[in-house]
Amino acid sequence: MRIKNILIFSVALFVLQACTPSPRFTQNRYKDAKPSTPVEQVRYRNASAIETVTGVASYYADKFHGRLTSNGEIYDMYGLTAAHPTYPHETIIRVTNLSNGRSVVVRLNDRMPYRPDRIIDLSYGTAIELDMVQDGIVEVQLDILEWGEE
Repeated sequence: MRIKNILIFSVALFVLQACTPSPRFTQNRYKDAKPSTPVEQVRYRNASAIETVTGVASYYADKFHGRLTSNGEIYDMYGLTAAHPTYPHETIIRVTNLSNGRSVVVRLNDRMPYRPDRIIDLSYGTAIELDMVQDGIVEVQLDILEWGEE
C-alpha cells in the first residue's frame, strides 16, 4: 500500500509541475517592458536605400519568444523585427531574399552575437514573409532605409 501511495504522489507531482506556466511569461520582471511596435510597411515601400549590404541571414524563433530584447521590448517571434551585432536599435531595413526576390521591411530591436558568416538574425515572422523557414539561412540584401538612434 505504501508503494502505491508513493507512486500516486509522484505522478500527481509530475502532472502539477508539467502543467505550470513557464516563468518567463508569468513573472513580473517584464512589467516595465514595452511591446514591440510594427513597422509601417506602406510608409517605406518606395523609400530609397541609405546603404546596401549583402550577406547571409538566419532566423530565431521560439527559444527567445517572450524574453526581453536588448532594447527592452518583449520579443515576439511573429513580429517583423531583427537583430544585428552593430547597427543601432530602431534602424529600419528592407530585407530581400536573393533566392526568390521576396522582401519585407523590419525594425532592429535586438543584438545578435558576432558571427563572421552571418549579417543579420531575423524573427520567425520575417522568415515566413521571406519564405526562408525551410532553408533556415539564405543570402539576403539589406537596404538601410532609416538609421535608428543610440
